[in-house]
Amino acid sequence: MSPETYAQVSNLLIPTATVIYVLALISHAMEWALGRASVAKAEVKEEVLVGSAGEQPAAEADEPVAPAASERMDAASRIGLLLTWLGFVLHLGGVVTRGLAAGRVPWGNMYEFSITASLAVAIVYLIFVSKYKLQWLGLGVTFVIAAVLGLASLALYTPAGPLVPALHSYWLVIHVSSAAISGGAFTVGGLVSVLYLVKARAERKVLAGGTMSASLRRLPSAEAMDGTAYKVLAFAFPLWTFGVLVAGPIWAEHAWGRYWGWDPKEVWSLVTWVVYAAYLHARATAGWRGRRAATIAIVGWFVFIFNFVGVNLLVSGLHSYAGV
Repeated sequence: MSPETYAQVSNLLIPTATVIYVLALISHAMEWALGRASVAKAEVKEEVLVGSAGEQPAAEADEPVAPAASERMDAASRIGLLLTWLGFVLHLGGVVTRGLAAGRVPWGNMYEFSITASLAVAIVYLIFVSKYKLQWLGLGVTFVIAAVLGLASLALYTPAGPLVPALHSYWLVIHVSSAAISGGAFTVGGLVSVLYLVKARAERKVLAGGTMSASLRRLPSAEAMDGTAYKVLAFAFPLWTFGVLVAGPIWAEHAWGRYWGWDPKEVWSLVTWVVYAAYLHARATAGWRGRRAATIAIVGWFVFIFNFVGVNLLVSGLHSYAGV
């Protein structure tokens, strides 16, 4: 096929993948909604039983989720995961055909890096789903991916074309691929940390005599989620260190004749590294777990997002050569 045909295929696959991710998002949203609805009905039933004159068997009063509701939640979860896999296949095809259309690796501008970085989020999520059963993270992951792809298609699209001279280096592949994969892991770790705070709050509420929604009960324990976030971020940190603080300066010396120049992108990449280094250091030395560790992880995620979006779009510097 000609480059123009590859470009047309990519321009068709990326929006189609976005629609599929949105459908997966809706399916996961239904899963959570079914869980909340089940608990609401159970609480009403419990109030009626407590307020009735006759004694009711304990087993009858303690019925948080009906089997039918649980089955519907499981079905919504499975459909969401299957749609995510379908969206991923289309997404991958869109990125590959974009590269074939441009005749190079597909991350020479903000549009291309957006579709590649969101693909990395999907890859990390699907790998960890297979290993750690993270399908409960589907709502947040599909929202992030669909939002990034939608923004890329509507506001950041740039026709496929040649690279500017500064980007002609094999260090482009090493530097950007490392940043994209570690960024995907930072996103997954940040989402797990957000859900950790939600689950930990729900567990404290239960200890105080409250109730927990069926959707939250389906999540692992807060302690297990804290451990999962740590595993994801421990995987991402050395990759970010190598890609940004080793490969990046080497490429900078090749392109601009200096290893480090305090360019805004370089500064915020260093800030991101410092935050995640503090996260891992605090866990290893001070024994920080739980809420404090999750807070640092979420701060690191927002710093990374600003580095990825804000610096590129709002701040001028040498890394603005790629355009949007």
